[in-house]
Order: sequence, then C-alpha cells, then structure tokens
Amino acid sequence: MKGKITRWVLVGLGVLFIALMLLLPLAAVLVYALRQGWATFLSAVTDTYAIKALQLTLLAAGITLAINTVFGLFAAWAITKFRFRGKQALTTLIDIPFSISPIVAGLVFIVVFGRIGWAYPLLEAWNIKIVFAVPGIVLATIFVTFPFVSRELIPLMQASGSDEETAAALMGARGLRIFRRVTLPHIKWGLLYGVILCTARALGEFGAVSVVSGHLRGKTNTLPLHVEILYSEFRLTAAFSVASVLVVIAVLILILRNIVEHKLKREERL
Repeated sequence: MKGKITRWVLVGLGVLFIALMLLLPLAAVLVYALRQGWATFLSAVTDTYAIKALQLTLLAAGITLAINTVFGLFAAWAITKFRFRGKQALTTLIDIPFSISPIVAGLVFIVVFGRIGWAYPLLEAWNIKIVFAVPGIVLATIFVTFPFVSRELIPLMQASGSDEETAAALMGARGLRIFRRVTLPHIKWGLLYGVILCTARALGEFGAVSVVSGHLRGKTNTLPLHVEILYSEFRLTAAFSVASVLVVIAVLILILRNIVEHKLKREERL
C-alpha cells in the first residue's frame, strides 16, 4: 500500500512539474498569440520579415542537417569500426559543443572570421563574407548541433559490433554495399532519431546565431531572432504569434521523435 502511495505521489509531482514548467508556458504562448484575433495573428506570421526569417531558418537547418548527418555517420563509423591513435581525442572533440556556451561559440567565429580575426584579410581578398552573413549563421548552427547524430549512432554501432561487416567483407562485398545492406538496417532508427534531434536544435538555435548574425532584418535574422526583435520593440502580440510557429514546429518534431523512439526501443528488444 505504501509503495502504491509513493508511486502515485511521485507520478503526480512529475505531472505537476511538467504542467507548470512546460505545458502551461506553451499554452500561454498560443493563447497570447491569438488574443487579438486571427487577423492579427495571420498578419504577424505572414509579415515579409517573418517569412524571410522562416526561410533563412529552414535554409540553415537544411544545410546543417545534411552536413551533420554525413559527419555523424563518418565519425561514428570511424570510432566504432576502426582502431587508430587519437580515437579518444576525437570522441572528446565531438562533445565540445555540449560543454561550450552557444554565445562563446559565436564569439569564436567572430574571432576567426570577423574584422579582428586572422582569416579576415584572406576572406576580404576573395570577397567572401561569413560574419554578419548567411554563411556565419550556417557555420554557427553546424557547430552547436554536430554531436547529435554521431552521439546517437556511436552506442548503436558499438552494440552491434563488426562481425557482420567483417563477414560481408570476406565474402567480397565493398564498403558502400556493406553499409547499405548490413550496417544501415541496424542503425536506421537511431540515425533518424539523431536527425530529428539535430533538426529541432538547429531550428531553435539562438545564442551562437545571435552573435554572428548582426541582426540585419530581412537578411540575417532567423525566426528566433525575429521573435526577440519583436519583443524588444514591445510588439508582444506579434512576437508571441511568430513564437507560436516555433512552438507548433517543436510539437510536431516531438511527436515524430516519440514515434521514432518507440520504433527504436521495439527494434532493440527484438
């Protein structure tokens, strides 16, 4: 009886905490966004600057996802399937974005590619602009999100071992064929899970992007930065309206993540 009471108390406290810290704030965003009616809401989310910010956010997230997926696969493959000097160092380097503040990451790009950076004269000679331009936003987003795919794949590849790949290689199969026919079926749900996490993080990135973007409205503002500008201008309804778009995207990604997580756990049991 005491065990049941303890269990229900803990479950109740957990649900209460989630409701107060997560569900209530998200619901408040949606309610505040619609408090002046659908016309005001649609006007805010279809504003030219909001549309351009959304386009830039999706562009940066798409490029980031493509690069980090390839990098994550290569890194996980190298760490789990090969022995080489510096493996532990590579594993540690992959984790750096988890321990560094996004603001610091943005400042790193300023120091390297900005006017005070050592690479600036070379970039200027080639008429390439990174800081306060789209490439800087993409690079900053890549930096803060690149561990997600590899960190999801490494445990799966370590658990599956390399016996099947070795057997396939002894039978004459090439590297790409081994990956498609042997490795990928074992890691496909883990890969998709890492891709979803990377996407969610890329879409919501604020700190590093804020430092390198320059806040040029209509040019280097992502959707989170656009929300901040609207809020700073005391256009609260517009800010919450645009923020609600990010909330809806986050909820959809969460639903997709739970589906993939269920598939992954079911496959692990099998």
